[in-house]
Amino acid sequence: MRSMLKTSAAAFAILAGTMGAVSADGLTGDLKIFLDTSNPAPRATMENMISQFQEKNPDLNIETTVIDREAYKTQIRNFLTANAPDVATWYAANRMRPYVEAGLFEDVSDLWAEPAIADNLASTKGAMTIDGKQWGVPYTYYQWGVYYRKDIFDELGLSEPTTWEEEKANCQKIIDAGKKCYTIGTKFLWTAGGWFDYLNMRTNGFDFHMDLLTGEASWQSDEVRKTFANWRELIDMGAFIDNHQTYSWQEALPFMVKGDAAAYLMGNFAVAPLRDAGLSDDQIDFYQFVEITPGIEKAEDAPTDTFHIPSNAQNKEAAREFLRFVVSPDVQTQINNGKNLGQLPVNANSSVDDDKFLVQGFEMLSSNSPGGVAQFFDRDAPAEMAKVAMEGLQEFMVKPDNLDKILARLDRARERIYK
Repeated sequence: MRSMLKTSAAAFAILAGTMGAVSADGLTGDLKIFLDTSNPAPRATMENMISQFQEKNPDLNIETTVIDREAYKTQIRNFLTANAPDVATWYAANRMRPYVEAGLFEDVSDLWAEPAIADNLASTKGAMTIDGKQWGVPYTYYQWGVYYRKDIFDELGLSEPTTWEEEKANCQKIIDAGKKCYTIGTKFLWTAGGWFDYLNMRTNGFDFHMDLLTGEASWQSDEVRKTFANWRELIDMGAFIDNHQTYSWQEALPFMVKGDAAAYLMGNFAVAPLRDAGLSDDQIDFYQFVEITPGIEKAEDAPTDTFHIPSNAQNKEAAREFLRFVVSPDVQTQINNGKNLGQLPVNANSSVDDDKFLVQGFEMLSSNSPGGVAQFFDRDAPAEMAKVAMEGLQEFMVKPDNLDKILARLDRARERIYK
């Protein structure tokens, strides 16, 4: 599904002055913007933001095209190659690599050299960097971490852990109380990828994790085996709910809601259904995944949505000014608030809604994650490798004795896929 919107300054004059973004006087010509934000709330958010940019640049003729997200994924290479827009939405890290390597995305390192971007968006610079250059800018992300039943922790006399030993000690007390430590649904595989991301980044660090997911490191390395050894400690304890391979992530939520499991390693999108199921904010809380190897900086999973300038764009001056606008503090505050995207601004000078989980996530990602921001397993690895690997991760959780066979299979896949 594709729809087009001609943005009119007059139609949105009421929005003028609501954001203190960068001025861009004098821009002229056409600016074509392609969006994959086809769901109602994200679409309205993007269209309103574009209208405000139009208001600041009345001599610019902006044409916005909205494409269904799934259709966008199949069309992007074609439209980047022929009749490219000036600005297009996409995703960070490995998801942008094919278009960078094909020469279809513009190098925007010049923007990242500007202090307003370099300083305030530092948490995602690594996710926007390939071959030492930056290829786009982020407009939103969201945190992952451990969401837990605070009332259960209080009942058992537990506090938020900060180390691996504290995590396991808490888990043992939860098990002794007749509950599971973690709910999880691995029916659709990617949730196991989240556990591997955190265990591997905390065991071996962000750089090794990226080397593994980009094919540079071996799945049969000592480092990877140590990650799985840490994971097996939890599996052997009985930390995870039974038969998790039969549940989706949503179907695993009732175990936490009913108090049969104490925690969920998940993205912030889990908060709304937990609240909808009847849990109050007094019952739910959040903590950053604990340290495992002392001294390794904590990297986080924070899937990041991005804007890019196609190499074949016709109005790159206006496109660059639009990217500056998108990442400015006030704009990022506005588009990410609860009435719009309901996620986190990337700009460290932005502010977030008065929601305790967004506040904690923003603080964690802006201030406490010097180790890097990963995009999640199936974004950081190529699609074919992600599928094979996540099948192996799920198998390990069910049959941990199969580890040697799993790692050998994944290494064979690595040699074939990255070749």
